[in-house]
Amino acid sequence: MTEPVLQTRDLSKSYAGLQANRNIHLQLQRGEIHALIGPNGAGKSTLIGQLAGEIKPTSGQIFFKGRDITTSAGHARAHLGLSRSFQVTSVFDDMTVLENLALAVQAHDRHSFRFFSRVSQNRRFNRPACELARQFGLEQYHAVLAGELGHGEKRQLEIAMTLAGNPEVILLDEPMAGIGPGGTAELIRLLDGLRGQVSMLLVEHDVQAVFALADRISVLVYGEIIATGSVEEIRANPQVQQAYLGDAC
Repeated sequence: MTEPVLQTRDLSKSYAGLQANRNIHLQLQRGEIHALIGPNGAGKSTLIGQLAGEIKPTSGQIFFKGRDITTSAGHARAHLGLSRSFQVTSVFDDMTVLENLALAVQAHDRHSFRFFSRVSQNRRFNRPACELARQFGLEQYHAVLAGELGHGEKRQLEIAMTLAGNPEVILLDEPMAGIGPGGTAELIRLLDGLRGQVSMLLVEHDVQAVFALADRISVLVYGEIIATGSVEEIRANPQVQQAYLGDAC
C-alpha cells in the first residue's frame, strides 16, 4: 500500500484532564472515502479540528503527503491541499451562489488581493465558479442569494466551496446533518461522483450514508479508535455493534 496522503501518529488532545482524543492512529489513503463514526462526545469534531489546524494537539503528530504539519496553521494546510467543511453551513447568506463560489476560488489564488471587487464578474474566478456550480447541480441558482437556498442546497454549495482550491483532501464534518431523505440521497450521489478525484475523511452520524459511501470506516469511542475496516468488517464487529451500531446494521 502506498504512503497515506493524511495520517496521524499517537495524536492526543486533553482539556483540563479530560481526554478528548487518545493516541489516535488514522490513515487516509489517496482517493479513498474514509468515514469516522462514533457516538456523540466521542471526540470526532476534536479530531477534525486538529487535522484542520484549528485545535492544537496535546501530543502526537499529523502528516500530510509525508510532511509533518502538526504545528502548521490552518491556512497553510489549505494551501498545501487540505480543505474542510463544517457541521453548521458556513456560506455568505447575503451573497449569491456564484459570488460565494467565486470568492472561494479567489481565496485560493495567492496572486489576488482584490477582496472588495465583484469577484463573480472577474472571468478568472467566474469560470471555475461556474464549473463548480455545474458539478454540484447549482447552475439554476447562480443569481440566488445563498440565504434563500434550502438546507440541502446550502450543503451542496459549501462542499463545492471546499473544492475551489482543487484540494487533495477534504474533511467533511456532518455533511448530511439536517438534510431530508431526498437531499441526503443527492449529496451521497454527488460525493460518490468525487470518488478517486479527491480523498475524503467523512464524519457522519447517518450510518446508512456511511455504508453507501465509505471504502473504510474507523470507529471512535471515548476518544479512542476501537476498530478500522471495510464496511463489511465494521458491520460484523461485535465490539462496534455493542458500542455504537446496535440495530443500525
